[in-house]
Amino acid sequence: MTDWQPDALPGWQARTLDLGADADGPVVATLVRRTPPAEDAPPAGDPVRRGPAVLYVHGYNDYFFQTHLAAAFEAHGYTFYALDLRRCGRSIRPWTTPHYCSDLREYAEDLTLAARVLRDELGHDRLVVNAHSTGGLTASLWAHSVRETDLLDALVLNSPWFDLNAHWFDRVVSTRVLDALGPLDPHRVIGGGPSAYSRSLHVSNGGEWEYDLALKPPGGYPPRAGWLRAVRRGHARLSRGLDVRVPVLVCSAARSGPNSEDNPDLRCSDTVLDVRQIAYRAPLLGADVTYEPIEGAVHDLALSARPARDTYLAVVLGWLDARSREWRTPAGTASMERTTT
Repeated sequence: MTDWQPDALPGWQARTLDLGADADGPVVATLVRRTPPAEDAPPAGDPVRRGPAVLYVHGYNDYFFQTHLAAAFEAHGYTFYALDLRRCGRSIRPWTTPHYCSDLREYAEDLTLAARVLRDELGHDRLVVNAHSTGGLTASLWAHSVRETDLLDALVLNSPWFDLNAHWFDRVVSTRVLDALGPLDPHRVIGGGPSAYSRSLHVSNGGEWEYDLALKPPGGYPPRAGWLRAVRRGHARLSRGLDVRVPVLVCSAARSGPNSEDNPDLRCSDTVLDVRQIAYRAPLLGADVTYEPIEGAVHDLALSARPARDTYLAVVLGWLDARSREWRTPAGTASMERTTT
């Protein structure tokens, strides 16, 4: 791991996490945080115990730039971090295929290492993972895999990608094709192109958000057969049911619609995923799952226009406030409530 260095976002720092190498070369993930005051730095080798932290995990064709999200968590007493996963965002290197993986379990190493940095080195006593879209699926599978450890206290999912947004027949046929094609030609481009939703977000197209179009291009990075095969295998694992043993909040837009410029609800509905699939599969995550639809929201709930964005943040922070009261309960005096909605 490198030391913290100034990030491209003013007032932020980045730290490279070494993940070894694959056939193409060195692989890294990138941890991002707001630059702390000088007096906040703990003595070397003697981390002070800190309060709760949030670790944000992006989706496909994405990276962390949502500083307003950080500010909302920070106002509630959480120290905010973000993780650009291997081959994504700040972690892209000239020899890597952006956002490619052949198995979503590859990202478990990224998430576990980042969580250990926050827990063991930086001394945070609680950890919430807040993950979006493909990151939501990845974080769910990871949370299932680490259920016997002390890494995680809560999982907050922002429009997690729980199934392929297509007709049942197409989902079945395409998955069979990918199972055959993926191992033979994993880097074959199988789709992609301009996205009305992505275009609508950026200030250059009348949107509200300024971000690096090289790291989050409007047309996206082209999806490849091996990557989509990995995602479909993640969907299949979820469909059999997971055993995430921390509280989970799943949020999505209230409605879905076509990802097209002529959609009158382009800026107030999810035009990437089918929100009915999210609601249907949310209870499969574990025994303690809350699902909340957000009226007027888009696919990335944190990038929705107001008032939907404010509603989403209020739901998340209110839910965390309620769960944090259980965290403060002395061990042995009360058990964690287990409810599913």
